[in-house]
Amino acid sequence: MAGSLFRAPASRYHARTPYAMPLPMIHIPPPYAPPPDAGLDVRHVDAALLVVDKPSGLLSVPGRGPGMDDNLARRVRARYPEALTVHRLDMDTSGLLVMARTAEAHRALGRLFELRRVDKAYIAVVAGRVATAEFSIDLPLIVDWPNRPRQMVDFVRGKPALTHVSVLAYDAASDTTRVRLRPETGRSHQLRLHLQAIGHPILGDDLYAPPAVLASAPRLLLHAAALAFPHPLGGERLAVTSAPPF
Repeated sequence: MAGSLFRAPASRYHARTPYAMPLPMIHIPPPYAPPPDAGLDVRHVDAALLVVDKPSGLLSVPGRGPGMDDNLARRVRARYPEALTVHRLDMDTSGLLVMARTAEAHRALGRLFELRRVDKAYIAVVAGRVATAEFSIDLPLIVDWPNRPRQMVDFVRGKPALTHVSVLAYDAASDTTRVRLRPETGRSHQLRLHLQAIGHPILGDDLYAPPAVLASAPRLLLHAAALAFPHPLGGERLAVTSAPPF
């Protein structure tokens, strides 16, 4: 992608340093309240796999602890008992998720993700005006153990993480920017933390946004809008899209 590259100074970088917006030290998640089951939004299905549109607020797989068993995988298996989990989306992220229908397809899809042959695109709305039309964020990430599930940027121990950003539109009335995000890596909370780290947290983000930005949206405004990859049966390119509900 053409454009600039954002890379912070090559020293230990933490979400609580001056490089990023300040965050509360303790995160207390609200009780799990998944959205009502209104039926599956299946965007593609064939003998090998299916692609479903996950609503915001629903876990991809079972969570830990009581009351966390309602999840997308369970809802899918009520209709497709053979479905196997290939990857996940954060609970608060909506959008496209692929599941395998055979063990062979599961292995093939897992390999595609491992080799980074799955093209993914997300739409997000972030705080402030993003001035550069196209750029990339290259900041290594690692779990912030004292404050998990938060992640942090750490140049000493972090794993490489690269996100490409394209500005779609700026809304002067709300002082927000709609962006398209293309992650090359798939680290936990990569998109959320990368955008927070450059001073543009995603609206509605209860982990990385300051209170005013969190309160400016009823949900996390992050949506997995496109998936494309070679089909595990035959190799033809399969592309699926989903318009963001915000």
